[in-house]
Amino acid sequence: ATSIIQVLATPVLAITLGLIGIDSYLGWGIFDPSRGGDPVLFQHLFWFYSHPAVYIMILPAMGVVSEVVCSFARKPPLSYKAIVYSTLGIAIVGFFTWGHHMFTAGMSTFDAGAFGALSMFVAIFSAIKVFTWTGTLYKGSIQFATPFVYILAFLFLFMFGGMTGVAVATTSLDMHWHDTYFVVAHFHFIMVGGTLTAYLAAIHYWFPKVTGRMYPERAGLTAAALVFVGFVVTFVPQFLLGNMGMPRRYYDYPAEFQPLHMASTGGAFLLATGLTLVPIYCAWAVFRGTRVDANPWGSAGFEWRTTSPPPKENFGELPDFERSPYDYGGPEIDHVEEAGEAVHG
Repeated sequence: ATSIIQVLATPVLAITLGLIGIDSYLGWGIFDPSRGGDPVLFQHLFWFYSHPAVYIMILPAMGVVSEVVCSFARKPPLSYKAIVYSTLGIAIVGFFTWGHHMFTAGMSTFDAGAFGALSMFVAIFSAIKVFTWTGTLYKGSIQFATPFVYILAFLFLFMFGGMTGVAVATTSLDMHWHDTYFVVAHFHFIMVGGTLTAYLAAIHYWFPKVTGRMYPERAGLTAAALVFVGFVVTFVPQFLLGNMGMPRRYYDYPAEFQPLHMASTGGAFLLATGLTLVPIYCAWAVFRGTRVDANPWGSAGFEWRTTSPPPKENFGELPDFERSPYDYGGPEIDHVEEAGEAVHG
């Protein structure tokens, strides 16, 4: 699905850059209103690429969530087909939602209503994923290691950001929130609270497979806590600031906004501290971390059936691929579950 978006959306960006060059050097006036051009056309072309670009970044992160949730719940996904079809739904419908960035740029009531409705509709596919992930966790044998803690952070922050996205898709509300800190906070709840936390989960989940060593678990949990708390303290005040009318990209503002700005700044320092810890202890673990076996998490995934780190050919000998990568019911998995518990207590 991500590849489809890249193939269809990225050429539009290239075409737009070409048109800008033609406009600047040949003076054709494609986007210049003084020459009969239309600057709103540039906005349409820009957002036609830039909104699907969000899905280019977050769809792989959602794939990480699906893998880690199943691994740490010791269960297959509640509905694999629902995950697949919702991914395709996001990729397809996401191409028709770019106009919600342009409600204030000037468009007909019908167009605004259509873009708003489609923007709410695409949220249904994300909700299907969240329902599937939480259903997979229900009655699971959950292991609270660092990758899973980041996934819990993802679920909370992504759901919160998604609900504010539905609100922003409402034309009347967007007129008030456009170009304010509310939009800044919503964007970061999706792209940092969602995408980045999932990729942090991926780093910790596959770190022992790539290096053959385990990072210090206590340091991982400490960093995860700092990232989550710091993120919330940074961006929740920005929702309040945006609703109060604080515009983005302004360095000066009324005095009544100062306390929330200070809270947001303090949260940013916490967030930066947590993110800085990750490369530090990972670099240490590459050389000094505890050595691990092939499958420290007790996962049923195929990549865990080779050594850690894997050989150049990935597998020394071709393994049995008849088992499902989400089969957590057999004696082989019972054995690796015990191995995973031994590593993390």
